[in-house]
Amino acid sequence: MTDPKSNPVNNVKPSFFRRIPLAFGAFFRTFSDVDYATRIDKLRQDIEPAPVPAKPPEEPPKAAPPSLKEATPDAALQLLSLLQRDARLIDFAMENVVSYSDTDIGAAARIVHEGCRKVLNEHFTIKPIREESEGSSITLNEGFDAAATRLTGNVVGKAPFRGSLTHRGWRASDTRLPKLTGSHDASVLVPAEVEL
Repeated sequence: MTDPKSNPVNNVKPSFFRRIPLAFGAFFRTFSDVDYATRIDKLRQDIEPAPVPAKPPEEPPKAAPPSLKEATPDAALQLLSLLQRDARLIDFAMENVVSYSDTDIGAAARIVHEGCRKVLNEHFTIKPIREESEGSSITLNEGFDAAATRLTGNVVGKAPFRGSLTHRGWRASDTRLPKLTGSHDASVLVPAEVEL
């Protein structure tokens, strides 16, 4: 088997104009494909020697890893069942709508919207995270809740950040899902119907 490095085709260096689409392709694919980004990072590490620090850096104290809690699927399945019961959400999402007109899809979406809104209002108390109007200018000071506020756009430096509110966010302050019996099979989102 021949060594790929000995193949003269592999040793041809791409021209400047060939490197432009390669650079753009690699740039955008790195954002969308984590496996590709991992390969690029490994390739970069193999090529570039690690810098040798003048003195060994001090080890910061290791923070305890965040504790992970396992979410049981029952509550999610129960919510999906409620959305099917009141909004026909699963029927709507599983339907192949290619052959339907925009008018037909819009009429169905109105029914789904009303049912989803009913479920949310009945089983949750949902409030906006930010009280300001969307589009208004806001300042995020150091220590802002990064779990409740996502920074987008040109994020550089450190707080305070000044920007425009593009979405107020939502927070559930109360959940009121019905209680289930121990024998309830939450995986049955809606039973099959047989007319006799």
